[in-house]
Amino acid sequence: MSRSYRHLRGVGNLQQITHYIFIYTFHLMNIANEFEKKFGEKPQFIVRAPGRINLIGEHTDYNDGFVLPAAIDRAMYFALSQRSDNLANIFSSHYDQFLQFDVKNISKNQSSWTHYLKGIIQQFQRRNCDIGGFNLVFGGDIPLGAGVSSSAALGAGFAFGLNELFGLGFDRVELAKISQQSENQFIGLNCGIMDMFASLHGKQDAVLLLDCRSLDFQYFSLLQTDCALVLCDTGVKHNLGDSEYNLRRAECERGVAVLQNYYPDIQSLRDVSMPQLARCESAMEAVTYKRCRYVVQEIERTQSACKDLINNDLRAFGKKMYATHEGLRDDYEVSCPELDFLVSNTQTMPAETVLGARLMGGGFGGCTINLVAKNQTDVFIAEQTKSYKSQFSLHLACHKVVITDGVSGQREA
Repeated sequence: MSRSYRHLRGVGNLQQITHYIFIYTFHLMNIANEFEKKFGEKPQFIVRAPGRINLIGEHTDYNDGFVLPAAIDRAMYFALSQRSDNLANIFSSHYDQFLQFDVKNISKNQSSWTHYLKGIIQQFQRRNCDIGGFNLVFGGDIPLGAGVSSSAALGAGFAFGLNELFGLGFDRVELAKISQQSENQFIGLNCGIMDMFASLHGKQDAVLLLDCRSLDFQYFSLLQTDCALVLCDTGVKHNLGDSEYNLRRAECERGVAVLQNYYPDIQSLRDVSMPQLARCESAMEAVTYKRCRYVVQEIERTQSACKDLINNDLRAFGKKMYATHEGLRDDYEVSCPELDFLVSNTQTMPAETVLGARLMGGGFGGCTINLVAKNQTDVFIAEQTKSYKSQFSLHLACHKVVITDGVSGQREA
């Protein structure tokens, strides 16, 4: 198998491998052909930037904690070439929109998707990089709004492409920082680094334990021979997401401020044990304590879950996924009726069908992630789809995902 398909090895039987190679090749050819139609030339560089899932470790990244994500086989694809002037010509097949602007004069406009690109350019410029003009076409098959980080794939893939196109020399860790700072400073979303890091550092058949303080990381095997990962997309997004996300971060910071009165060495919730937190409960507002309790427990749970992977004890791992959902629902309060229904419905199924389930992502909509017995996947999807339709009169989109390598690129001309 060629190097271009390295991220597809191990996905299953020959039929599955052939299917994924076809899809991957289709997207590469499609984005290159689209570029040639728009600009009358072949692209110089093509990039694949995967979305990500997160098995355990939600809302812990901006608290300096641990996360356990993986890159998946749904990706953004980019075709790009340098220009001789300072103009950026960008076509999004996702949104069927064309945009042109001067890279030396970065400002916001009405198209919010362009902010993810402009913010990356701004970050490179702040690092004294000379970014010239370029032509770009991008699109892909990441389901938008499903919580698999299409925005992080967009930022990380674009950063990777510019880094290669202009020979900037940044490594993947720095590219993840650039992508995160773009969202923090240009877009105004105080997100952590997990999504970008996972897209850039994913590894086939493995999840990534990332220390969000030191950015040290290690891989733990998760072979999908007996289990499958299924995303159930509610199709809803309640209008609370970004504002509530920033509020949760502020609530955690308020909790840290109280804890520091008792334990001056504490820098973030990463440094807090449950006994320490319990000692400070009476000094906190009730809601602040609940937020902190969830994060402290989730950080501990994420590290413990890696031991389950070492022991190949997926049932114990799945129980921790359920515990994460309970914490997100009750203490962090970022769930919603649709997500809660999907998770609770899995608990009515036979134990051999579903090992674990929880909401994934920021919350208030999006999807659940489900660890399902591989031979029960179709049964699981049929049952969830039927039950969701009956409960909410809504169609439930389900996505089987495979763990793949992170961002990759190839020079075309």
